[in-house]
Parts: sequence; C-alpha cells; structure tokens
Amino acid sequence: KAAYLQIFQGSGYRAIADNNRTRINVIPAHRGIIKDRTGLELALNSPSFRLLVWPKDLPSWPAKLPKDAEAREALIRSATSEAVEQIAGKLEVSATELMDKLAVAEPDEQLLLAEDISYNNALAFYARSQDYPGFTVEFAEKRKYYTSAIPTLSHVLGYTGPVNDDEYKTLKAEGYRRFDSLGKQGLEAWHESELRGQFGEEVVEVDAQGRALRVVSRRDAVDGADLTLTLDARLQAYVEVALEEHLSTTPTKNAVVVVMEPKTGALLALVSTPSFDANLFANGISSEDYAELLNDPDMPLFPRAHAGEYPAGSTIKPVFAAAALANGTITPQTTFLSTGGVMLGNRFFPDWRPGGHGVTNVYHAIADSVNTFFYLIGGGNEAFPGMGLEKLMTAALTFGYGQKSGVDLPGEADGFLPSKKWKEETKGEPWYIGDTYNVSIGQGDFLATPLQVARATAAFANGGNLVTPHFVLNAETVSQEILQDSYVEVVRDGMRQTVTNGSAQSLQAVSVPVAGKTGTAQWSSTKAPHSWFTGFAPFDEPEIVITVLVEQGGDETAAVPITRDILTWYFANRESGS
Repeated sequence: KAAYLQIFQGSGYRAIADNNRTRINVIPAHRGIIKDRTGLELALNSPSFRLLVWPKDLPSWPAKLPKDAEAREALIRSATSEAVEQIAGKLEVSATELMDKLAVAEPDEQLLLAEDISYNNALAFYARSQDYPGFTVEFAEKRKYYTSAIPTLSHVLGYTGPVNDDEYKTLKAEGYRRFDSLGKQGLEAWHESELRGQFGEEVVEVDAQGRALRVVSRRDAVDGADLTLTLDARLQAYVEVALEEHLSTTPTKNAVVVVMEPKTGALLALVSTPSFDANLFANGISSEDYAELLNDPDMPLFPRAHAGEYPAGSTIKPVFAAAALANGTITPQTTFLSTGGVMLGNRFFPDWRPGGHGVTNVYHAIADSVNTFFYLIGGGNEAFPGMGLEKLMTAALTFGYGQKSGVDLPGEADGFLPSKKWKEETKGEPWYIGDTYNVSIGQGDFLATPLQVARATAAFANGGNLVTPHFVLNAETVSQEILQDSYVEVVRDGMRQTVTNGSAQSLQAVSVPVAGKTGTAQWSSTKAPHSWFTGFAPFDEPEIVITVLVEQGGDETAAVPITRDILTWYFANRESGS
C-alpha cells in the first residue's frame, strides 16, 4: 500500500500537498495611461486598496461543505461570522456585505470582498496581517477619465469593468481573476493587451493556519504601455460646444462630427452626441443610472460616428462623379440639361430646385448638387447608358463604403451596399432603374457611417489615396491609391465651387479656402431628413477633413454653420496652444 501511494499516486498527492502549502498571489501591473496628442491625460489611474480572501485559509472554514446550496450557505455563515466581524471592524467595511459574498464563495478561489478601503485602515491591516490568516489587502488602481469634462470622449476611450462570467472562462488562462478589470469599450478594449501589461505573481508558502511563512518565488509585473493619441482634446471639447450651441434651438440633439488628417488618417476629433460619462462605468454604475442611459430615446451610449448607419445623401456624389470620369462614362466636358428632374415611366425623380439647374457639367453638378446629372450617369436613359448599379457599387466599395474602415475601435459598422440579388431575396421584387436613380444620389437602401464618408472625402483631399483612420499617434500610415490625379482634380474643383458659388457659400467666411459637399438624406416619410456636410481645408494644401451629420437636421442649413464654426476655431487655434 505504501508503495502504491508513493509511486503510483505520488504525483497526485504532491500536487494536493503543494496546493495546501503554497498560495499564488497576483502582482497587478499598472495600467497604461491614455493621453491626447498634447500630453493631456485622458485616462489615468487612481490608487485604491481592496480586501481579498482565500476562503480555505480561514481558520473557521468548514472542512467539508454540504452539496445542498442552502445548507452550504448556512454552514459557511455560522462558521465564519466571527472572523468576518473582526475584519469588518478593523477595515470599517460592511460585515453584512462581506458575509453575503463569502457565503457563496468557492473555497479554492481568491475572492474580492471589499473595495476602496481607506489608506489608514489598509496600513493598519498590513502591520498586523499575520493576525488575519486568509485575508489580504491588495494595492489596486481605479480608472479615472477626463470624460466628466468632455463626455464625448467616452465613445472613443471606452471604459474598464470587471470580468464577467463568460469572459472569465476565456481569460482565466491568460491570468485574469474574476474581479480583475478589463477594457470593455473603445480604445480601452481595442488596446487591452498593451494597456494591461503583464501581471506578476508571488508564490508564498503558508502554514497550516494559512499564515505566510516565506516567499518561494516571485515574478515582477510589467507595467502596461502608455497610449498617446492623435486626438486633440481641445478640438474635441470645442466641437461639443459648437454642437450644443447650434442644436439648442432645434428639435434634434443627435449629431456627429469627424475631424481627420487626410494624408495619414489620424483622427483629431470623433464626436457623437449625446454622450455619457465613462466614470459612471469605471466606478461601477448603478442599475438606475444604467437603465436611464439604456432607455434614453436619444441613445447616448451609441457611438454614432463609427457605428451609426445612415443614407449618405449627396455626400456620395463626388465618389460617383469620380467613378464616371475614371471609367469613361463622362468627361469633364459632358453636360446634361436639368429642367427640374427626370420622368421615368409614370414616376418623376426631381431636382431639389424647381425648374432645374439648366445646362450642367460635372463641376456644377457637384457644386449645386444637381440630381438630374447623377440620375443619368448612374441609371441612364434611352439616350445615355449610365453606369448601372454594379459599377456604382464597385466605385463605392473602392472608396471604402460597404466595409469597415479599420479604425482601432470595436463595434464599427460596415454600412450597406444594395444589390439586385439582395432586393429580390429580401423584398421579393426586381431591381428597377428608379432604384438605381435613388442610389445615385445617396438615397434608398445605400447606407454609410460618418467615418466612411470622412474617409472617402480624404481621398479627394490627399490626391486619390484611401487611408485607414486611426487613433495611435505616430502609427504607420496605411494607404492605398484608388484614383488618378486627373480625376481627383476635377472632383476637387467641383467641391471647391460648392463653397464659392454652390450650396455651402457661408463657408467663405472661414479664414482659409474650403472645399466640400452638402447632403440632404431622406430616410422617413414623416420625419425630417438628415443634414450632411463633408469637406476639407485649406483647399490647396489640405490639413484636415471634416464631416458633420445632424440627425433630422433638414437640409444643409443645419450642418454647414456647425462646420463653419469648427473650421474657424481650428484655424485660429491650431498653433496658438490656447
């Protein structure tokens, strides 16, 4: 029997013995700080202390627990109540809350009992920790965000929160404990592994009462890397102010602003309003506060800039104009006569200006957003073939529509590019030329995110390259050439004329020359359309792309004034440091 126990079952008993005599204490790493491009700390750590316990090391822990849940809980409460009362009094925490957690604990798993223990109480506990076997006060950190001052940063930064049960099943093997924090949204989630660092561990030998005797081994933690963003918090804050001022007199409170460097894809501001304060989640949000956010009809938790899908309206027209030039459907000299719209069978597809826009070339069509021109280059008529749906959607895909941009944020939407097959399968009806007309002006089933619109606009600002938007400063630019310079120049000139003599003439008040495209996106038969503007400045040497969307804002009179104020502020302050 002795030989059997020692030779054949020796390794198993040694594992049990080792488990009884040693404890593995985790050494948390400092989570990396998130800063804006000027060094302003947007997400940082606040020191904290918390109470942990190894239940099986409590002197009063029952040697054997009943299988029945109620009997098990009753036995734990009766056996450990005295120890819990002592430690609760020592650390000035709730004995009832400690007991409620301990009563359902797993004996072999370290348990978080209390957080935010005062410094003085934690220090006093350390001095007499040998008197309280099983219990440990651990130095920890709580995340704090600048979002109390700039709430719209919450959609970008995200927040951290405790690992949930499903996450724990996967992350346990990576060294996470049930009560460790994890990036849940935004950059905190996308860059979790870099920000978290590598936790260390300390193997401690304990006596039969669970008191520490000596450190057997130690592996130090490796702190997480700091993250410096392309984002300018001053600009983000001003965009909030501008939106609040302009939307205060309107029925809508929902809007998006994207500001990006066209050559690199670096995001300077990404604003979705309304928003929320990420500190609510970092500190453990109450069920009441969460329900209020969740049930708000304006959806403050929804990151519209990269997850919202909208009809692109006329902001898509530069893309289709460029495609028509590139595939030879039109030339810069091609003209059509706009008399107020196009009659197709018994349906009339109107221009926005009654009576039409007269003889129109591609420059004027972009500048004055002439629907007739785009109906014809998209769907054609008896005298002119047009590109057709497939070529339109190929062009949209080339400019980044219908796919994720690759921005370093979770939850990005890919928009939607309709097809004949999709309509037949989904709606049970064929695709008509009228459907192509609608898509040609960014209406119908074509959907895009504001970030996609900004990315496509950047291609005209930077000379024909599709860049990947990103938030990490000095990250490598990911870019792909998609359009020849000659076609870019034609579309750019049309977008410049949008400001000089087209639908966005109020932007002439900006201190630098601006180019762009307005948009009015129909999406409901009973509610106001969405208002768009997308453009870049300065025209000759573009520094920034700006895209503005006002949900149910009506025509361009909602988005253009917001754009004007933001561009005016940006070019007045970009070098002043104010």
